[in-house]
Amino acid sequence: MTIPTEPIGSIPRPAELIERVTELGDNADPTLEPLYNDAIRDTIERFESTGSPVITDGEQWKYHNFWTYSVHGLPNIAPDGFKIPFSAGHVRRMHRLTSGPFHYQRTADRYLELALRYAHVPVKQAVIAPSALSLMYPAEGIPGYSREQFIEDLLREHETEVRSCLQKGAYKVQLDFTEGRLAVKLDPSGDLLNSFIDLNNLALERFSDDERKRLGVHTCPGADRDSTHSGEVDYAELLPSLFELRAGNFYVALAGEKDRIRVLKIIREYLKPDQRVFIGVVAPIDPRIETPKEVCDRVLEAAEYIPIEQLGTTDDCGFSPFSDDTSTSRETAFAKIRSRVLGTALASEKINGRQ
Repeated sequence: MTIPTEPIGSIPRPAELIERVTELGDNADPTLEPLYNDAIRDTIERFESTGSPVITDGEQWKYHNFWTYSVHGLPNIAPDGFKIPFSAGHVRRMHRLTSGPFHYQRTADRYLELALRYAHVPVKQAVIAPSALSLMYPAEGIPGYSREQFIEDLLREHETEVRSCLQKGAYKVQLDFTEGRLAVKLDPSGDLLNSFIDLNNLALERFSDDERKRLGVHTCPGADRDSTHSGEVDYAELLPSLFELRAGNFYVALAGEKDRIRVLKIIREYLKPDQRVFIGVVAPIDPRIETPKEVCDRVLEAAEYIPIEQLGTTDDCGFSPFSDDTSTSRETAFAKIRSRVLGTALASEKINGRQ
């Protein structure tokens, strides 16, 4: 039996691209298109050279970050929205919706189309979860545009994006749900997390059982400038609710956890028979490159708790979810991915040898 392995999404952008975006002040400038194309082509070539059986485009062309790419440039948003404080001391901000109606400026299938031109292996597409974008709606409300109408518009836009990715050939579509663990930090009562789970399930329920087998949910404590936004939150407060999401695949950051065994035991308890969990075996915010043997050992460790037929491996998080993050080099990112691929294959060989 071969243990599947997949990436999460982002790869650090080439230095030239970051510099040009910084100079122009807006990464939607049309003069950047050749640089984006070159970055995507190079990313896919390097991805494939690692031996990764599934790749992404590295989110090279997502506007600013994994969180706001779909709404960047809308006329009815302001930059002073929801704050995400990181342990390194910096703060990232969500956009705030100023008026209705809500709609996407762009959908991720446009990135997928370009990636498929260059790729020779299956391509996975990450999209932002509805729960994250729900934070755009201000607590004080918007006159003439209720939260209920906003949610309906949000779910429609999300469904359209995911369906387009599936129809255009995405191997998997992954909902980025980093706000899940953060929700526990912001509201220890669990009410905010439960509202996120309910909202994302409303989205997932719009798809058939077969379609949900190609849908996944990614959770992590954040990864930006070698820091997290919710790494101190106990996974036990998140994971039982996480596996209530009606998706077929779950991508759970684990390599950076202090007590992996405890987390694996929680996963074992709550993982449902029709779900597969991809555990993180390399940590993007750790500058040290894991060896294939270390990865192999982590996979074998997980196999003691997770049924092999429900186990996969991944990276803890994207390597550069925010496009201006230069804390990790492209070389380091691909070296870690190569270790993940080789270590997972080595573990598969060892497990097959036991059977």
